[in-house]
Amino acid sequence: MSFSSKVKQELYEHFGNGRHCNIAELSAFVNICGHIAFFKDHFCLKIQTENYLVAKKCFTLLKNTFNINSETFIKSGGKKRRTKVYVLLLKDSDQVERLLRATGIWLTKNGMPIIRNKMYPTVVSGICCRRAYIRGAFISVGSVNNPEKNYHLEFVMPSIELAEQLRDLVNTFDLDSKVVERKDHYIVYLKEGEQIVDLLNVMGAHVALMNLENVRIVKEMRNDINRKVNCETANLNKVVLAAVKQLEDITYIQQSIGLDNLPWQLEEVARLRLEYPDTSLKELGTYLAEPVGKSGVNHRLRKISNLAETLREGKGEKK
Repeated sequence: MSFSSKVKQELYEHFGNGRHCNIAELSAFVNICGHIAFFKDHFCLKIQTENYLVAKKCFTLLKNTFNINSETFIKSGGKKRRTKVYVLLLKDSDQVERLLRATGIWLTKNGMPIIRNKMYPTVVSGICCRRAYIRGAFISVGSVNNPEKNYHLEFVMPSIELAEQLRDLVNTFDLDSKVVERKDHYIVYLKEGEQIVDLLNVMGAHVALMNLENVRIVKEMRNDINRKVNCETANLNKVVLAAVKQLEDITYIQQSIGLDNLPWQLEEVARLRLEYPDTSLKELGTYLAEPVGKSGVNHRLRKISNLAETLREGKGEKK
């Protein structure tokens, strides 16, 4: 089972604190998966989804919250899409109206009914209800990447209006979700690991949250180790390159004028460098007749390097 499927399974088993939370979660299911069909003398509500968890939870919430027994059946997703589509059908117009009024989709203006497929502010006025709506939206059209690979959580919303409403709702929890258009859908997404952890907490997916946090800790430790290794490797490369350059300069002077023509302090450090090519500057300084520190050895080696460059220039050579 994928990480995303595990999150949905956990959220399926999570129910809100009261009737108001159940209505908020149902509102998300109806907004995203619902279709209203009108006939001559009545209308019905059809909730379609490719995720059986949505169908099961929606059926349970309808029964527990409104005592509505919906008809359920499975149909094919078509020739191009070899998937099952789970359908909940509410045929009783009075029951449909009761549900749509409670979720804020059915409003009345001047005695006339108005159907608006929007998130109704009153339905998500409480923090617990906001959590429930987001939970319903994620079970319906959400997904989250395996944190071992990369951090990405998204909701694939059917309209720009619902996408922007969901974005604003998510961001009331001090998050920074954004909306982008992809083909015929609108994506509400988060890409930072810490924010995804926070949203899992908001929705109530605490087991998934702990699993993701464990992965984050391991990844951060691994990245920290890699950074340190890379830094140490880079420093070591610098030391090796510097030592090679020092040996080249000393050898050039030895072949050109001889080391015994150098001032004794430079000759001493030059001969020690030839004898101990892999020794650090600090340790090299302890081998001198009159020991000096790292900076003192480095100063003498720079003088040797400058002298080698001067000799090369005098012979028309470049290094």
